[in-house]
Amino acid sequence: MTKYQRALQIWSILICAARERKSYTYGEIARILGVGRADFIGTYLGPIMYHCDEVGYPALTVLVVRKDTGCPGEGLITVSEDELDIERERVFKFNWFALEPPQIEDFEETDQA
Repeated sequence: MTKYQRALQIWSILICAARERKSYTYGEIARILGVGRADFIGTYLGPIMYHCDEVGYPALTVLVVRKDTGCPGEGLITVSEDELDIERERVFKFNWFALEPPQIEDFEETDQA
């Protein structure tokens, strides 16, 4: 499975999380996907982060956090650390289900990793 296919899976998980006003740790996302290792999850989040930034959506990836800090990892570069709470609220309030779901090609086009 490509990283863009994984990104699409994670997109679905995260828009449901946004609706429920919750976040997931990297490890929880890894377990849901059945990939075992949480250290690869950032690779899959990059295309989502860049896509959201490119099209003007809130940073959906702010909902994936480190277990030890409860904050996103250093790879979240589209949101400053002092704006994390504000951005999380934007993600929670955004109507993700009103959007046409992104396609794998959308993630490929906007991925800057």
